[in-house]
Amino acid sequence: MKKNWWKILTVLLLVFTVVAGMLSEVPRLAILNETIRNLYFHVPMWFGMILILLISVIYSIKYLRNPTIKNDVVAYESAKVGILFGVLGIVTGMEWAKFTWGEYWSNDPKQNAAAIGLLIYFAYLVLRSSFAEQQQRARISAVYNIFAFAALIPLLFILPRLTDSLHPGNGGNPGFNSYDLDNRLRLVFYPAVLGWTLLGIWIVNVRSRFELLRQRLYETV
Repeated sequence: MKKNWWKILTVLLLVFTVVAGMLSEVPRLAILNETIRNLYFHVPMWFGMILILLISVIYSIKYLRNPTIKNDVVAYESAKVGILFGVLGIVTGMEWAKFTWGEYWSNDPKQNAAAIGLLIYFAYLVLRSSFAEQQQRARISAVYNIFAFAALIPLLFILPRLTDSLHPGNGGNPGFNSYDLDNRLRLVFYPAVLGWTLLGIWIVNVRSRFELLRQRLYETV
């Protein structure tokens, strides 16, 4: 039970996020209106993606220093879950954009940068599948993973700030903190970020253990 406390916390946080996210009072803002509730889902997906991809790149570095199957598996599974969160972030963002900006895709710099970042990581999955030999696949994909993460950060957090953007906090647009992230939103937003991120880590943990078990069974056959 002591080892699983964080899993219980994850469930409680996500239940709170969904219930409070749908039922709690939110600021009545022009254009945004009720769509501000997407703040509890869209933005935490991106936070979770960044943190889980950071775990992936850490394990890639660990693999290059200590080439064990576990380091490779955790790096790979973390990358896949990070990509999943990125896709969910784009989908929820497109839904939000439709209601607030009038179209699903408006070629906003941050939208385009996010799409490019995901394509870079899709290429990571393709790269891994192109090598049959395990050590070669793990070593080359680990190097690529490091450069992929290094490219993702400026794509999401630097380049959109250098030009006009509809996203809050970019291109002269004020960030949420400065005009609408009041205490009512913070009360749900921060637990949402923690809850979704912990869910991603939980998925990585389960998938990594399953894959390691599968490889051990394969080696014994």
